Amino acid sequence: MDAPSPLMPWAQATPSFRADPDAGGRTLRLSGDWTIRTVGPIEEAFAAFRREAAGGTGEVVFDFSELGRLDTAGALLLERLTAETPMERRRVVGLDATARVLFEEVAGADRPPVAPQLGPGPVIGFLIDLGRWGVGLLAEAKSVLTLLGGATVAVAQGAIHPSRIRFVPFVHQLQRTALDAVPIITLMSFLIGCIIAQQGAFYFRRFGADLYVVDMVGVLSLREIAVILTAVMVAGRSGSAFTAELGSMRMREEVDALKVTGLDPIEILVVPRMLALMVALPILTFLSDLASIFGAAIVCNVYADIPTTTFLHRLHEAVELRTFLVGVAKAPFMALIIALIACMEGLSVEGSAESLGRHTTMAVVKSIFMVIVVDGIFAMFYAAAGL
Repeated sequence: MDAPSPLMPWAQATPSFRADPDAGGRTLRLSGDWTIRTVGPIEEAFAAFRREAAGGTGEVVFDFSELGRLDTAGALLLERLTAETPMERRRVVGLDATARVLFEEVAGADRPPVAPQLGPGPVIGFLIDLGRWGVGLLAEAKSVLTLLGGATVAVAQGAIHPSRIRFVPFVHQLQRTALDAVPIITLMSFLIGCIIAQQGAFYFRRFGADLYVVDMVGVLSLREIAVILTAVMVAGRSGSAFTAELGSMRMREEVDALKVTGLDPIEILVVPRMLALMVALPILTFLSDLASIFGAAIVCNVYADIPTTTFLHRLHEAVELRTFLVGVAKAPFMALIIALIACMEGLSVEGSAESLGRHTTMAVVKSIFMVIVVDGIFAMFYAAAGL
């Protein structure tokens, strides 16, 4: 073994290793500096020594008392040397505290690589997401039907026992959903009627059929546009308010307090809002019809040179009472869907502001989506009935 010179303390001694037979076993003695600069030349010979040292049946003593400098490269080789001998047959001596810590760190890091966990392919992943979406849809449908059943029971009990009817909350909610919404609903409908009339007059003029703008505005507004836009506005305005209110009550545990006191939250919180919205939406739809027709009459008079008397006469011939009733008949069902979804999302809020915002957004999106679905169902029903 070449020892480092006192004049060159940075010089490193060549590592060495040997096996001395003992009674019933062997002693493996390792000396010198085991660093990344010294172990390279002896690594091939040391590999053969490791295989030979691992054999036998007696006790193997690893003597590190003459060990010099040691770094992670040398510690890795020596740790693998000791690891190849079973625990019950090996004994380590002469290892100081610093080297022992380095051995433990190297042993913890020298692990076989973990096989990568391959996720499902795109097709399987799509099917998994589709299944989760279907399960979630069924759970939400169950929640809505449960809420509808509870509200139906509460309404039936109120019809049997009128004293259970909460008239003041109903009037309060009716004011918020109907009276307070009149300005924005009428303004929106007025502008929509103006736009439809202007676009219709612009294109019908090419064919000399300016007067048919009245037919288009009357039928389109009364049957479809007014009720759909009003329901969408109500879903964004009143539906989000319902969800936020009930969600805040859930966060403050007011809903749980009602249950503890023996009161039914559905009867107290859901039914007044649901009934108020079912009364408010037909009223707002009627006002929306008037506002859109009024806006169309102004545009036809100014833009298409159709006098107001001519407009009203043509409107009387184009539309019937049935046309108005077909559109208004959709409103209570849309209001019911909006109220149920909004209240269901509000009662599902957990105890965080993030949950409140998420459920409020989901309530608006689901309500608008279901409004379109309900309108499509009514369209198919009316077509089949010849209306």
